[in-house]
Amino acid sequence: MRNDDPPVPDEILTSASERLEDEEVTLAENEEILHALSELRPIYETDRSYFVLGNYDREPIRRLNLVVDRLNRRADAYAFRMVDVRGEWENGIQKFCLLADLVTHIVGVAEKEPSGFLVEQGLLAGTSDYFSKSHVLKREYEDEDRAFDWMQDGVFELLEEEGRLYRWETEAELVEAVEALP
Repeated sequence: MRNDDPPVPDEILTSASERLEDEEVTLAENEEILHALSELRPIYETDRSYFVLGNYDREPIRRLNLVVDRLNRRADAYAFRMVDVRGEWENGIQKFCLLADLVTHIVGVAEKEPSGFLVEQGLLAGTSDYFSKSHVLKREYEDEDRAFDWMQDGVFELLEEEGRLYRWETEAELVEAVEALP
């Protein structure tokens, strides 16, 4: 970390340390991780933080960016995508888990297979800490009975039972669904 970087709160460093303790991390990798965490200062300076997941293909990323933009318009909130966190991370799951540990909300934008965060959906459903703060904005398709696979449908059913599944078809409905998020 450079001297002019803002300090990283102790609880953030503890979470990072716990995630990384079983990994062999070089001094340079450690410095890079600490620098990435210092860039995420808005996460621990706002009341609500949103880690937004989804597909980075051309059209879906437009909607993903729309969700991030709408959430960032809220007072005392900060939303970001995984790609917004710089650095060379060799282990994407490690990066996901570290970021998911830090935020107050995880928001998935699910569109047709592949939804862009299939592996993460498994982590969300399989980890109670992540599941409890997860919300999914699921796109509905008029012309298709089954746009998602059975495993994804299972995650959607669990979230629906908890009142954290939001359905949309049009971009206007997506904006409404974002407004319904806590």
